[in-house]
Amino acid sequence: EVRLVASGGGLVQPGGSLRLSCATSGFTFSIYVLGWIRQAPGKGFEWVSGVTSGGSPYYADSVKGRFTASRDNAKNTLYLQLNSLKTEDTAMYYCAKWRTVGPVSGSTVKEVTNYDSWGQGTQVTVSP
Repeated sequence: EVRLVASGGGLVQPGGSLRLSCATSGFTFSIYVLGWIRQAPGKGFEWVSGVTSGGSPYYADSVKGRFTASRDNAKNTLYLQLNSLKTEDTAMYYCAKWRTVGPVSGSTVKEVTNYDSWGQGTQVTVSP
């Protein structure tokens, strides 16, 4: 059974930082693209970041330069470091697994429908 468990969310002031983790099991972590997707209150899903099996990250323009995604293949864990947080970053953050094995492009990695297994989410709230 594929499992992804996100943690590390919380309440932080604007300008603050958080580090999200996503512990996984049930699949060969090292060969899949993994991603972070968020959903703000009352809005749809927004792709945030994707990390290739080799560790190369892609970022949405809205978070580029502030968020850093990484993975530890030995621990089967995905991370997202959130810095310089803004109120508009408030959302439920989900980690997710790519639907197939293989390379991705800068355009396809952004497509939320290409991620087939999602964790339960961790809430990030940025408020003064």
